[in-house]
Amino acid sequence: MAEALERFRHIKPAVARACGSAAEVQAAIAEARERGLEIAVRSGGHCFAGRSSTTGLLIDVEPINRVELDGDVATIGAGARLGPVYDALAAHGRTIAGGCGPTVGIAGLALGGGLGVLGRRYGLTCDQMVGAQVVLADGPVVETDEDNDPDLFWALRGSGGGQFGVVTRLKLKTVEAPPSIECFRLSRPREHAAEQIGEWQLWAPEAPEDLAASLIVHPDQVHLFGAGPLPRTLQAESEVRVELPYRQAKQWLVDNGPAGAPDENDSKSEFFRQPLPTSAVQALLEDARGELDFSPWGGAYNRVETAATAFAHRDERFLLKMTGPPDWLGEAWRVTRGFGSGGVYPNFPDPALNNALTAYHGTNLARLQQVKAAYDPDNVFRFPQSL
Repeated sequence: MAEALERFRHIKPAVARACGSAAEVQAAIAEARERGLEIAVRSGGHCFAGRSSTTGLLIDVEPINRVELDGDVATIGAGARLGPVYDALAAHGRTIAGGCGPTVGIAGLALGGGLGVLGRRYGLTCDQMVGAQVVLADGPVVETDEDNDPDLFWALRGSGGGQFGVVTRLKLKTVEAPPSIECFRLSRPREHAAEQIGEWQLWAPEAPEDLAASLIVHPDQVHLFGAGPLPRTLQAESEVRVELPYRQAKQWLVDNGPAGAPDENDSKSEFFRQPLPTSAVQALLEDARGELDFSPWGGAYNRVETAATAFAHRDERFLLKMTGPPDWLGEAWRVTRGFGSGGVYPNFPDPALNNALTAYHGTNLARLQQVKAAYDPDNVFRFPQSL
């Protein structure tokens, strides 16, 4: 049975069902409904908001983890994690546009968006989805794609997992894995953070689409970290650049990333369509207790029309995730909030967020609510901030 994040391990299910097939998921849903138990779905990875934890009935689809490739389309069990997925596809010289963390679950990643080092070239993981198998609240198993249950298929691509049914299988387009890729980590003392942020906001979202350069500010240092053709002119106190075969590069990024904030800390995220002004950057850096993680957007992320999939954040310049103790986080949020687009990345859910549904779903909210009413009219798959 997959574990929850440490902060949610005190939440114990009354019943836990490890499901190895769609039929077993059907039985688990029926049991929960008959006994009047709340349902949570877990697919082997993690959820920052604890949505995969419950005191009711937990459906764990981690045993459904097979990876198959037919041409350029991968059929992947919803319980698969990224490490084994990448390994299976690498044997055929293929990959998907997705994150680096080997323990991240493919289902949660794809259903809520999915950014990664190939994203600015190929788009979100949800943009690669061409089909899914879903067990609905009233029992049927549906195979959904652009021609079959198209409204459900639209809603699954980027709205966040667990709202319309239990996804047991995904079909994703793959791409040819690059023969090799350059990975980098350039670090400077924190005193340079304001300068780095100001410069990064101007060039990183405009960089070539094969370059994914995140800027990560820690209490003592600021790091430029990522993969792709990084200009040699950028300054750093310490610098590591390595050219590696693609699968090894993904592992290097996992092993050499700047250490993140502790799991017990809270986090918030927001998208921005314009650079933060200097005054906001300076105010953000006054207290050094938290982590700032700037990710460039643009490229293929923004080439998809907002209404084409459920993922609504298609006009953004960069994403900022802030992680730290609650008092620091509240102040950082206050400093930056007025300059953002109001959009929040569904895969960084924030339990304390006001007006959450609009923040996650933007102009796609009304259609998502219609899909929810059609496919889960009894609100069987409910959790805080669900539709």
